[in-house]
Amino acid sequence: MSFLSKFKDDPLLARVVRSSGKLFSANSISLGLSFLQGLMVARLLLPEGLGLVRVVMAYASTVNSLLSFRMSELVVRYGGEYLGRDEKDKAAAVMKAAGLTEAAVSLLAFLIVVATAGLAEKYLTESTDIAWMFTFYAVGLLANFNVETSTGALQVLHRIELQGVFNLAQHIIGTLIIGAAFLWNGTLPVVLTAYLLGKVILGLAMFIAAQTQLHKILGAGWWRVPFSKLTTARELIRFAVSSNISATIIKIFRESELLWVAFFLPTSLVGLYSVAYTLVSFIAIPADPLISTTFPEINRLVVQKAWASLRDFLHKVTSLSFAYNLALGLGFILFGRWMILIYSGAEFAGAYPALVALTIGLVFNYILFWNRPLLLSLGLPDFPIWVTLTVGLVKLALAFWLIPRYGIVGAGALLSFYYIASVGIMVLRGVKEVRQNENRTHH
Repeated sequence: MSFLSKFKDDPLLARVVRSSGKLFSANSISLGLSFLQGLMVARLLLPEGLGLVRVVMAYASTVNSLLSFRMSELVVRYGGEYLGRDEKDKAAAVMKAAGLTEAAVSLLAFLIVVATAGLAEKYLTESTDIAWMFTFYAVGLLANFNVETSTGALQVLHRIELQGVFNLAQHIIGTLIIGAAFLWNGTLPVVLTAYLLGKVILGLAMFIAAQTQLHKILGAGWWRVPFSKLTTARELIRFAVSSNISATIIKIFRESELLWVAFFLPTSLVGLYSVAYTLVSFIAIPADPLISTTFPEINRLVVQKAWASLRDFLHKVTSLSFAYNLALGLGFILFGRWMILIYSGAEFAGAYPALVALTIGLVFNYILFWNRPLLLSLGLPDFPIWVTLTVGLVKLALAFWLIPRYGIVGAGALLSFYYIASVGIMVLRGVKEVRQNENRTHH
């Protein structure tokens, strides 16, 4: 049997690839539009202005993530399990609890951004009288009050491709506004408004789509199901809290890169780093659909205790992700300088060394993208916490030495170290657990 036929004849992998393909098609167009947006914004605002708008956006996102319970994972883990058993009342209760909790967190995150906007201006920027921008952009948190729960619901109901459609819509509208600003010398607030409008469109569309699908599957008035249907409430709370702690650690040490760079370096260098970070982040475009469609399948196989099938499935998706991520990584390294010049102009040429450093870590991460979902499905939500915390503390300690000394290259190298160390350890633990469960089954 040939290598390709192994993939072609596997119905599980075929379903994952087919669902991923639908999402990837829309995301590919969104990628092009995002690239065009970034090109216009970089050339319009130059390094310092670009750095400022990225810091404003990153601050609201970071505050929200610090409080987030990653409800999409909880919905997939438990909502998917209950739907698989046709226990619709329990699934409805999970959706309801997740949605209300996420809404409360989103409101709290908005209020915190409003209260700390002045401090963000003082310590993360070199500008004055721009605290209002932090508050203005944080309105998007209110519009995204249910986006995590909605994402999880669409995943378990096999309609996640709708996310790609909505993502495309927000990119089209954002590109039109930013394009107008570029042609008529628009200002930074106009650019910020375009990005905010995109978040509003995505958040509300995801909510409406998820509610429509839940109405079809769970029936009218599903949200009136009492919480008493959750016989495993304590387990759900433990999972949610663990996910929150894990998400907080990941946000502090991995996904708040621009804020750390802004803390150590001038805003103009934040602009350079943001270009490198944005370009390398395009590696996630083909990976994200695969992540969204793979997690529910991993969870289903674990629930069924189909360990041999799970191991085979992981082997195949890793082979697939290795092939395209390696090609993408080599492309970024070989053509990175040219990409930066096309994307943002000669003023950003200094971003290339950071781009190379970041590429190494992100390629490794996306080849083994299933590391954390596997551990969550195996009932080990605490393990990623200790791994990311330990590696993250090492990264943070080194940041005070490396970033002031080596600038954005040091920041990129540290992030790659974080990816390689944390993902590698979690993969080893997850694979070991699968093998042990498989051996127990055989004996």
